Amino acid sequence: MSVSRPRALVTGGAGFIGSNLADRLAREDADVVVFDNLSRDGAAANAAWLQRRHPRRISMVTADIRDADGVAAASRDASVVFHLAAQVAVTTSLTAPLADFEVNVRGTLLLLEALRARAERVPLVFASTNKVYGSLADIPLALQDERWQPRDELLRRRGIDERRSISFHTPYGCSKGAADQYVLDWSRSFGVPTVVLRMSCIYGTRQRGTEDQGWVAHFLLRAIAGQPITIYGDGRQVRDVLFVDDAADAYVGAWRAMPSVAGRAFNLGGGAENAVSLREVIGRIEAMRGRGIDVSYADWRPGDQKWFVADASAVRRDLRLAAPIRWRDGLARLAASYATDRVDVVEAAR
Repeated sequence: MSVSRPRALVTGGAGFIGSNLADRLAREDADVVVFDNLSRDGAAANAAWLQRRHPRRISMVTADIRDADGVAAASRDASVVFHLAAQVAVTTSLTAPLADFEVNVRGTLLLLEALRARAERVPLVFASTNKVYGSLADIPLALQDERWQPRDELLRRRGIDERRSISFHTPYGCSKGAADQYVLDWSRSFGVPTVVLRMSCIYGTRQRGTEDQGWVAHFLLRAIAGQPITIYGDGRQVRDVLFVDDAADAYVGAWRAMPSVAGRAFNLGGGAENAVSLREVIGRIEAMRGRGIDVSYADWRPGDQKWFVADASAVRRDLRLAAPIRWRDGLARLAASYATDRVDVVEAAR
């Protein structure tokens, strides 16, 4: 690989966001090392897709983020690191908290230490989550227009900004929150240039959503496959959804804005203009497909937020991001991608 081009390491690069980001970097003429253990459904297919599209730009390292030697070797020549490898499901963290800790905390620390050992300062952009803010149970809510909404009108219009205190709920929240803080502190304590992106609900092409993670894609895949959908809670919970292309813009933007934004955490979501309830998304899918969906309801899950909307003003301003894709347009693009990419939607829905 040419030394004149940037060499980007993308951990978890065969995952949903990682594969979209790796594709974006390769299209912009970077050499990309995709580091992934290929354990998630669809990861092997994503890796093959990347290598077909960019045979001269993409190289694969099949390894686990908990492998210290593998992490050190993969990061040795990187000029930038995007760290997306993670255990991503709250439910899995509740049944296997030690494994959740090993992947999300220890794996992140191994990567940070590998970068600290480098002679040069290599930037790292970390995929965090809005779950670091906990359940937000202290925010008074009311039902308005079939949505849970804050009683505070200003909060409803702007969303939650980075001044919100972190509060970890569930093992997943603890592990991602701890990793989030390690990443920020390695910038403060050791001068490793890092940025944390606390993501809201990212959806889009190449996503195989499940009940545990990726609910927009999960709903659409189930509908296409003619399968019923279970909603945990009442379906009136609100999220600000962000299309994956816009998320990739933020990751690249964070890298390009180094070092002016090093050591900072940004909330990354669709913002108030893309705030939508689960029921609204199901209604839109029904309208797109011209048929109803069999929906049932189950108890709320631990740590569920009835409302989360990110104030994305800081990330858009400081990383110079364009306005995001509107959620209805993004949902239509996702539906079209399942047809054109020939995803086995029945298998994915299962």
